[in-house]
Amino acid sequence: MTEELLKEIRRVSEALLTDGALQNERNNKAAGVRARKASLELERLTKAFRKASLEADKERDR
Repeated sequence: MTEELLKEIRRVSEALLTDGALQNERNNKAAGVRARKASLELERLTKAFRKASLEADKERDR
């Protein structure tokens, strides 16, 4: 599960960086909207990763 989350985090991070750069460099408003949306998705994914990581550590300790 954490491997899938990491792949998704990478994908969303790359989208955020790409769209953020477009907004910054070209004043592209649509890219800004996409970047903000990606940042919210990234927040959700990192919280899910944290939860999965903690659960995996608990399983290893057993």
